[in-house]
Amino acid sequence: MRRPRTRSLVVECRTDDDIALEADAGAAAGAGVAGLDITRTRLYTPDELYDAPRYADSLDARAYHWTLGTSGPAEALAEVLHDQAVDTALGEWVAGQGKVGLVGVMGGHAAGRGTVAYDDAAHLGALLGRAHVVATGGGPGAMEAANLGGRMAAAPPETLAEALRRLAAVPSFQPSVDDWVAAARDALSLVPDPSPSLGVPTWHYGHEPPNLFATAIAKYFRNALREAILLLVCDAGIVFLPGAGGTVQEIFQDACENYYADEDAVAPMVLVGRRYWTEELPAWPLLRALSRGRAMERHVHLVDSVEEAAGLFDPRT
Repeated sequence: MRRPRTRSLVVECRTDDDIALEADAGAAAGAGVAGLDITRTRLYTPDELYDAPRYADSLDARAYHWTLGTSGPAEALAEVLHDQAVDTALGEWVAGQGKVGLVGVMGGHAAGRGTVAYDDAAHLGALLGRAHVVATGGGPGAMEAANLGGRMAAAPPETLAEALRRLAAVPSFQPSVDDWVAAARDALSLVPDPSPSLGVPTWHYGHEPPNLFATAIAKYFRNALREAILLLVCDAGIVFLPGAGGTVQEIFQDACENYYADEDAVAPMVLVGRRYWTEELPAWPLLRALSRGRAMERHVHLVDSVEEAAGLFDPRT
């Protein structure tokens, strides 16, 4: 590990100072965030992050407020130790899903409940979840909708329709996170035996609460690590719904991985919305040009509907 404020690299060696620093890190985390375990061995659940009647009192909110005041080496190490523990737990969770593969769904956090964009993302999640595990950035908007659909993939279509109807009553977590959470809990009651779904959010964007529809949540402090890990675990490919800066970054971060990958390691990339990705934010022409002549060329797709996107991941085709 790299010691704070030095240029020394210490490998497989723990001095008394290391032990003291780790103890300080544990104390910093434990004292600042009640219930935060920097050596945890499993992923978070929605009930664990939302462990209080009021969001302001929840573990998720307490952890976020703790990050706003972190500054010293002990606090920095606490974040690193926590994220390493989450990373290990995520690897074990993914391995436990067997050979079904994870399909990522990336898209705008601003898609409100009750909108066409939100409903489309939910239906996409449901279609993908029939044969794969749906993974998202774990936040609100299209991410929440895709996790909802993935969670309800094995339920009748009417169940998802009813969930969307109930959620539409509270379109956003603003102005009240508590109302937003209450509507989600109401929808959760419709499916007591959910299909697995993964969320990978970050406290870097702590002002945006994690959605409750992912059955497993790998929440990181360090956003750069979280972004890289999210793309990495989506071994079956990624669908990119209309979004803004974050979604565009994810497109080309994933494209870079595919550009240098061997043929058998390239994962499909599917952009949904021809006009959006060719006119509003013309990422498609550059992606297409980048892929030309590479192993990834036949794995990049531009479609107009979530049904077309899901069809590209159907194991029967």
